[in-house]
Amino acid sequence: MNPAPVDDSAIAKALAHHAAHEADYLEELKKLVRIPSVSFEGFDKAQVRKSGEATCALMRAKGLQNVQLLEMPGAHPYAYGEWKNAPGRPTLLLYAHHDVQPAGETEKWRIPNPFEPVEIDGRLFGRGAADDKAGILVHIAAIDSWLKAHGALPVNVKMIIEGEEEAGSGSLPAFLKKHREMLQADAIVLTDTSNFETGLPSITTALRGIVTVQVEVKALRQPVHSGMWGGPVPDPTMALAKILARLCRDDGSIDLPGIYDKVRPLTEDEKQSIAALPTSDELFRKQAGMLPGLKLLGGRAPWEMNWRQPSIAVNAIQASSRKDARNIICESAWARVGIRTVPDMDVKEVAQKLTAALKKDPPFGVQVEVTPEGDGGWWYTKGDAPAFRAARKALKDGYGKEPVSIGCGGSIPFVEPFSRELGGAPALLIGVEDPYSNAHSENESLHLGDFAKAARSAIRFYAELVRAG
Repeated sequence: MNPAPVDDSAIAKALAHHAAHEADYLEELKKLVRIPSVSFEGFDKAQVRKSGEATCALMRAKGLQNVQLLEMPGAHPYAYGEWKNAPGRPTLLLYAHHDVQPAGETEKWRIPNPFEPVEIDGRLFGRGAADDKAGILVHIAAIDSWLKAHGALPVNVKMIIEGEEEAGSGSLPAFLKKHREMLQADAIVLTDTSNFETGLPSITTALRGIVTVQVEVKALRQPVHSGMWGGPVPDPTMALAKILARLCRDDGSIDLPGIYDKVRPLTEDEKQSIAALPTSDELFRKQAGMLPGLKLLGGRAPWEMNWRQPSIAVNAIQASSRKDARNIICESAWARVGIRTVPDMDVKEVAQKLTAALKKDPPFGVQVEVTPEGDGGWWYTKGDAPAFRAARKALKDGYGKEPVSIGCGGSIPFVEPFSRELGGAPALLIGVEDPYSNAHSENESLHLGDFAKAARSAIRFYAELVRAG
């Protein structure tokens, strides 16, 4: 079989097929969103498997070959498909994930059921609509458009759709060792990131890493009456609050010895790139949903703080509960704490510093237990490989705007190990989310205009990669 041609008329024909079938791709996305594929412990694992199977069925229907669920012990399944009938042409590894976050508080959603997607004002609301089932359909739409228009693709593709990204990609190292040869590619396209602004195409070139721990403070064998015992009996919840409060300074910076020693300074070009972004402090506040009167922390540009400085957050805290609140001194208190890391920090070293700080000088003599939960490394690329030049051209044509290079304050554990295992293959992080997508929060949504533009850019990218040589 000959690969598809890559001249302008060939691209136009593939784009025409996409334009005629946009509604079909949206319906396919809605079908995936309706599957509550929450990969967290305690949720129905069968739904994640159902999601993987539905993804495989979609791959087969759109012309991918060797489609299969890839299993790892104790892990949610990966979906895989390929098309390798373009001899002499580059091979792309296309990544997205089919698992999602929990829905959160249903009453805070604008729609009755977070897993029944609804279109409102040009956006598709639903858990997973943006993060990251839209990424699956961007890849599928591009593949289908080329195959339907020409019976072939301009490049070889291998599509891997993970089933446990939201739960930390725990099986990824073993998965890579097992399937390294099958996944070899010349470049990786990861569609699980965000555009800087709606309608502004963006390539992510830096990701923060993460270190998470659980800390539990114990003081009593059981809760006791706060009136009968309050005063002489230490409150473990208050002790935990004291411990957490000393982890950061008044300006929000992390108060751990030496935590900033290895942070890589920005180059002058990087500083200028951030300064040139179409943003302001006021827009940042709006996009973050900050309440009036709150300070921006750090003393630097907000996006520099978010992309290239470490940060700390208390993700969850529990003693009793709001529902069961009563006049007691709790027997224990628990929290989950996370630190986002940046180049060139060592995540193991950060974990050690955080654990030591949590255990140091326990208030009132309480017992403190710290349990490591997980970590993932930061990632950085200069973005100067030919694949990046091809991607910028495709994005400019697909969106009608010059793309920007950005960082991401979040972590995607897949990127660094996969790029390393593939011999340093360039990883292009090109997403379809935007600052209003509310990924991981209530009212997650996808901008439907950007969904179409992302697919059109992917269609163009396959041809531009060949043209780039």
